[in-house]
Amino acid sequence: MPFAFRHQPLKAAYIAGGVVYVLAALPVWLVLDTIPAARPRKSWPFKRAILTHLFRTVIGMMFQTSLPAPAPLSTFEKNASTLGFVFVEATPELVVGEVADIAEKNGVKAERTGGFWYGPRDDKNGVGQRALPGERVVYHLHGGGYVMGSADPSGSMTELWKGYSQYLGPNLRMFALEYRISSAAPFKHANPFPASLIDTIAGYRYLIEDVGFEPRNIILSGDSAGGGIVFNLARYIATTDLASLPKPGGMILLSPTMDWAQTHVGKDSSMVHNSRSDVVQPILESGYTRRALVGRLPEEFAATSAWISPGALDLPLLPDMFGGFPPTAIVAGGAEYTLDPMVTVRDRLMKDNGKENVKYIEEADALHDFLVIDWVEPERTHTLKELGEWVKTL
Repeated sequence: MPFAFRHQPLKAAYIAGGVVYVLAALPVWLVLDTIPAARPRKSWPFKRAILTHLFRTVIGMMFQTSLPAPAPLSTFEKNASTLGFVFVEATPELVVGEVADIAEKNGVKAERTGGFWYGPRDDKNGVGQRALPGERVVYHLHGGGYVMGSADPSGSMTELWKGYSQYLGPNLRMFALEYRISSAAPFKHANPFPASLIDTIAGYRYLIEDVGFEPRNIILSGDSAGGGIVFNLARYIATTDLASLPKPGGMILLSPTMDWAQTHVGKDSSMVHNSRSDVVQPILESGYTRRALVGRLPEEFAATSAWISPGALDLPLLPDMFGGFPPTAIVAGGAEYTLDPMVTVRDRLMKDNGKENVKYIEEADALHDFLVIDWVEPERTHTLKELGEWVKTL
């Protein structure tokens, strides 16, 4: 049962036991992983094997105790200039159709949020300056299983921006949204779907109306759960056809989590073959994100809704269900636990948008979300170079 040790003194005892386990296991890992055949993948370098053991253990401990609480926006407001933080106003008038119906059922309303600017500032060191002619912006949504994480510069976004700014071309900025984090029992229920999508819609409008970017110069981007959120934004834009939400110029999905219902589980699945070579198993296997997203809706909604699991095998497919998407690049690691749902989504996008509009990059030995970590090389640099060439075609 997830979060079984969330209360003190059990939490402290469990964490202490976990530290003892790591200290005891580390020498074993260090010895065994000197033998390539003993590593999670024999083709892996020694360092990657050790860090994968360690990260998977730490994430597993988190899902038995507690997750970091999201910081209130007021925390960032105090250091807005240093952090590059700005507020993004709510846009309830842009929440329509099926998403509006789900929001009403789940008690979700549009709220003011914010985000962080990365890249060039104005001559007074301010952020959010008006877009220059031809200037591009990456609109990014961070990962964290919908239940943790932040877009602020102290986390993984700085590493991602380093890669994007180096390889995706000059005349580029990145705006990373601080969307609402979801939670469920045994903690307080908060921000189920479509909270993250509603926030993301507001951020997209902000870039177009307030900052003045041309839609064709906006590249949607998301890693892990954030990939699912920008996927939802692209689908929302395509299906609602609102004049104030025109199609963006492109979309990059980095290890997008596409099946929270885990319908791909089976003896021949990536969830079996790659069970030792990734770090996200505790997140998926706990079922916590699935419960947090569905909110008041039946739990099976996770397997039958394209908003939650567009890569689910149980999804009732409709004609042109994923049509009207912008040119899309999907980045996956061959060692990823959730590789199969990404391949399913790739095929569905190709079917509805044409193969020429979907670029698929799979690095054979890369694990989950490898573009936001600096120790998965040379795969990280190789992929960034490929993305840079792809962006030139947009």
